[in-house]
Amino acid sequence: MRCAHRVDQVRAAEAELMARLPEGTLMRRAATGLAVTCARLLTRRRGRVYGSRVVVLAGSGDNGGDALYAGAELAGRGARVTAVLLAPGRAHGGGLAALRAAHGRVVVEQEAGLADFSSADLVLDGIVGIGGRGGLRPEAEPYARAERTGLVVAVDVPSGVDADSGEVAGAALRADVTVCFGTYKPGLLIDPGASYAGAVQLVGIGLELPPAGVTALQHADVAALLPVPGAESDKYRRGVVGVAAGSARYPGAALLAVAGALHGGAGAVRYAGTAAEEVVRRFPETLVTEGGPAGAGRVQAWVVGPGGGEGAGRALAEALAADVPVLVDADGLTELARLGPGALAGRTAPTLLTPHTGEAARLLAGAGAGGDGGTRSEQARPPAAEELAAARLATARRLAAVYRATVLLKGSTTVVADSPPASGRGYPHGAVRVNPTGTAWLATAGSGDVLAGLAGSLLAAGLSAPDAAAVAAYLHGLAARRTAAVPGAPVTASEVAAALPAVWNDVRAGAAPAPRPRTPGGTGA
Repeated sequence: MRCAHRVDQVRAAEAELMARLPEGTLMRRAATGLAVTCARLLTRRRGRVYGSRVVVLAGSGDNGGDALYAGAELAGRGARVTAVLLAPGRAHGGGLAALRAAHGRVVVEQEAGLADFSSADLVLDGIVGIGGRGGLRPEAEPYARAERTGLVVAVDVPSGVDADSGEVAGAALRADVTVCFGTYKPGLLIDPGASYAGAVQLVGIGLELPPAGVTALQHADVAALLPVPGAESDKYRRGVVGVAAGSARYPGAALLAVAGALHGGAGAVRYAGTAAEEVVRRFPETLVTEGGPAGAGRVQAWVVGPGGGEGAGRALAEALAADVPVLVDADGLTELARLGPGALAGRTAPTLLTPHTGEAARLLAGAGAGGDGGTRSEQARPPAAEELAAARLATARRLAAVYRATVLLKGSTTVVADSPPASGRGYPHGAVRVNPTGTAWLATAGSGDVLAGLAGSLLAAGLSAPDAAAVAAYLHGLAARRTAAVPGAPVTASEVAAALPAVWNDVRAGAAPAPRPRTPGGTGA
């Protein structure tokens, strides 16, 4: 599992460790790990470090110091290193002295610095560290726009990216590789920041950290959560998932949600809705009724809303009245936004909401002024989907807190946030999981229906709402990657559903995940 910590947690751990070590030891550890990674990249790119052209973009403070010390180590191995000082009067004294002692060159003129930047084999981005807020300052902005031929390696976090949230408030320097120290930072795992980080490599420096507030599952974590039937299992003990989806206008949503549900580990799928005939014809193993959830029979979880049309309101009310976990998606979310958080008040069973950012905007508008849980106001400006997409971590947490539900926020980075626990159930307050799988090809009609059915089935099989959401997003993303990999063309939601058994087996067998796309992908709409 990848664990990411807030800046204040990292600072506290660094201070505690530095108090026990000789002065400068921690920075030297970080710089050595950074230099080793850069040497490996240069060797892979040019065959050797000796003679390589390296540029260090050094801002003020310790981040610039890390980059300068690493530059000095590379210069000691024969690289031609130039340090461009973006804050000449505030450059790290020890790092600058080390670079000069290693015969590195120092430049303060920005025109010369830009020329070196554009022609370098490798650039170390030490402009702004994890404490930076907002976009690049005017003196650094030209580097974000300049052409380059070499690799850019960010020191701890790409300059211009908020380390705690992944938000990018202005210009930022896009990296090919980010070397982070001690722990991952949330902004390296969550878009838009993640799209600036490139490949992320962790260098251990001996920090002792508290439990992480942001995590990303890996194969072993997902394999440990997958439901596996025992010798005494039958279809009812494995769990029955109910699916209330589809309508005369959107019958395909019912088929896709059921397809996802059949591959999620539950023992049986009950379908309730107007597409019963189409569902049983396509999936004869499904138990069907043309009524709503109230008369469908016993289930261990409900999926409500995909393609539900005008009937979504009744289906939502009947499902929420049952004392079982309920996943609300698509038209069910539109209805919930109309009703507001009060519709979930008093529920003791888990609720899982699966919005994209447009639906998140409606949900927050339905919750009142700005989605902060206050009194509704028709005059309050509804949040724009674009604003919410730029602040994905904050958006998921706000929704989870206001609706007191687990939220799977879909998009280029899928974020799962649990509601603040009233008791010991669920994650600690504010903790989230970030999905590392997926591809941009998942932005296709019906993919969200498959995801909803898959997550609902995992709920019925006994997983908690946060676990069901995170595992479903992980498998869904892997299935899309597997489908898109050959022949590398667009995928359909039906193909994603069909690939689920294969990726389930891959995860259980411990097979290596497919290579992550250059641009992070999400879990569709």
